[in-house]
Amino acid sequence: MKLLRDTWLTFSYEIGLFVHNPSTIAATLLNPVTYLAFFTPFLKSVLHVSTYDGAFRLYLPLLFCAMGLFGGLFSGIALLEALRSGVIARFRVTPLSRVGLLLGRELMYVALIGFQAVVMTVIALVLGLRLPPGNVVLALILLAMMVLLGVSISFVLAIFVPDETALSNLTNGVAQPLSLLAGVLIPLSVAPLWVQHVALWNPFAWAANGMQKIFLGHIGAPVVWEAAGILAGLAAVAVVLSSRLFSREIA
Repeated sequence: MKLLRDTWLTFSYEIGLFVHNPSTIAATLLNPVTYLAFFTPFLKSVLHVSTYDGAFRLYLPLLFCAMGLFGGLFSGIALLEALRSGVIARFRVTPLSRVGLLLGRELMYVALIGFQAVVMTVIALVLGLRLPPGNVVLALILLAMMVLLGVSISFVLAIFVPDETALSNLTNGVAQPLSLLAGVLIPLSVAPLWVQHVALWNPFAWAANGMQKIFLGHIGAPVVWEAAGILAGLAAVAVVLSSRLFSREIA
């Protein structure tokens, strides 16, 4: 119970910082809204899709994956800023558990990117997307596991590379290949066979494939539940690892 309470207190504090700063929320929405509004019409024309519903079903899951992958993996920079500015040090003198302190921050990113995804979905629904509510909920659950995995990995990297510039370069060097191997930027179907084989080891590629199946209405497809199992298992391992390293770092 104490861990849940400490996690909730940290989560509430971090979310409160965003709620009391509307400009930050608007800034986080600017990039995905721009892509959704301006790229979808191009996609509709290039793929010769007759309706916006078809275009959104193809593009929105990949946009979700890009948000989850990049948003999660770059979160470690904010952790370094919190460590350097003394925010974490002030929490150390409180009875909050170290695990709760980290987990609350990780779940804040899950909620933030989930909120962005909900806004994207609402905009797409207004513009023509037709998707059952159950599919949307399942896609958001898959996205949440993606973000939790990415944030946990990013926090581990931040602990080992405690320099913002070096961490930013390292994260960019990791995120770009992962996004390419997930088919977020270019479909894997046009990649060489050896690249497709390598992509099988990328959990974000499984997430992207599962997300696409969900938006196409095939929620019973094996890849959806395989992706959910892979992401859940890896996210659990990453959370435990990041928690232990963080607890040791600020002990």
